[in-house]
Amino acid sequence: MTGVDAVTVRPGRPLAGTVRVDGSKNAALPLLAAAASLRRGVHLSGVPASADVQTMLALLQRCGYRIAHPVAEPSAVIVLPHDGSAEVPELADAARIRASYYLVAPLLAACGQAVLPWPGGCQIGDRGMDLHFTVYEAFGDTVLLEDAGYRVLAAERARDKVVLKLPFRSRGASIAAMCRAVASGSRLELGNPNLSPETTSVLAGLTAAGWAAHASAEKIMLDPPPGVPSGTVAWTVPGDKIEAGTLACAIAATGGEGRIEGVGGPDLKVLASLLDWAGVPVTLAPDAITVHQARNVSGRPLRAIASLTPDGLDADFEPALMALALTLPGIHLFSDDINPGRHGNLIPQLASLGAVIEELSPTQCRLTGPQRLNGAAVKATDIRTGSAMLIAALNARGTTTVSGLDQLRRGHADLPAKLRNLGADLTEVPR
Repeated sequence: MTGVDAVTVRPGRPLAGTVRVDGSKNAALPLLAAAASLRRGVHLSGVPASADVQTMLALLQRCGYRIAHPVAEPSAVIVLPHDGSAEVPELADAARIRASYYLVAPLLAACGQAVLPWPGGCQIGDRGMDLHFTVYEAFGDTVLLEDAGYRVLAAERARDKVVLKLPFRSRGASIAAMCRAVASGSRLELGNPNLSPETTSVLAGLTAAGWAAHASAEKIMLDPPPGVPSGTVAWTVPGDKIEAGTLACAIAATGGEGRIEGVGGPDLKVLASLLDWAGVPVTLAPDAITVHQARNVSGRPLRAIASLTPDGLDADFEPALMALALTLPGIHLFSDDINPGRHGNLIPQLASLGAVIEELSPTQCRLTGPQRLNGAAVKATDIRTGSAMLIAALNARGTTTVSGLDQLRRGHADLPAKLRNLGADLTEVPR
């Protein structure tokens, strides 16, 4: 689908069937960084073919790490220790992805310093790095700021133990701290951590590699293994909970019924509770989510409030839920303070289809459903806006053309194909 810039979407029958999600982009990126920081081989299964992940693999190779692709397992990569070169690579194109900040620990392990541009990716708000810099300074590293980016110089002597408490539950800073501990072989006590599946998958990988790991809502504790473990360790990228949630919202929006496999049901608990509340029955299994056809939609309002708390709603679910809410009776409230620029992308695109959404603030809005939408030309201005537009288009009268699929492919290798497998009427538009 790389030669396709847009798809046309027409409303049709309710979506139905079974589909399997890819590995999670949001989990694969930190797992790749942790693997590179480990100084031993890591066989990583379930690596998605999304563009951001492919960019990360290419960047790691530029950093001197060796990446092997097992012929018998197309969705796997083997990350091997760097080739010994101490030269600091020029990585200007790392600005294409937000997760470029995960490269700091692998670069410090390989070169003793990291030189990186400011993070890029989706334009959904400020990419604040101050907390990341606080993490590196806690390890004794030196941080230098430049107009085009930043430089981190590794401490001359690794600290035996680092104790740090985060002011808020940042996923990026939590993973940065863990990867930095791995690169330096330091013990880590991290207070107020993020405990999302993306973070705990790194902890699981480190445990498999011999690290002693303990996680609670209060703190993460990491202790390196005794000696220098050798051999290749096997890790797995968890299924993409955001892709699964997007597909679940698409099925629900069309009044359909379907099963989405390859994702941990517990990772979708918060989303499932919101759908159940709205009258869309959902069943969670250890490796799947099933959306059942709604008999009587409740009319109870959705309250989709993004949160970094352990039991909070992942902000990346919010756009898909907003598209679903346009089909549900009630007055629905949405809030995303984590990505303050997201509504500025999403709401104008939904308005192009005729959606009426009241902006209460730059990060809060509400809408009354159900609403009648009409097909129009819209654009995937970021990954999650693109997926939300596909959902909304499934219920718009006439034909909707969704362009900007390069943005969508950054997070999903081929989300339109999965919707087609469920019966959606989507047609590719060549470049």
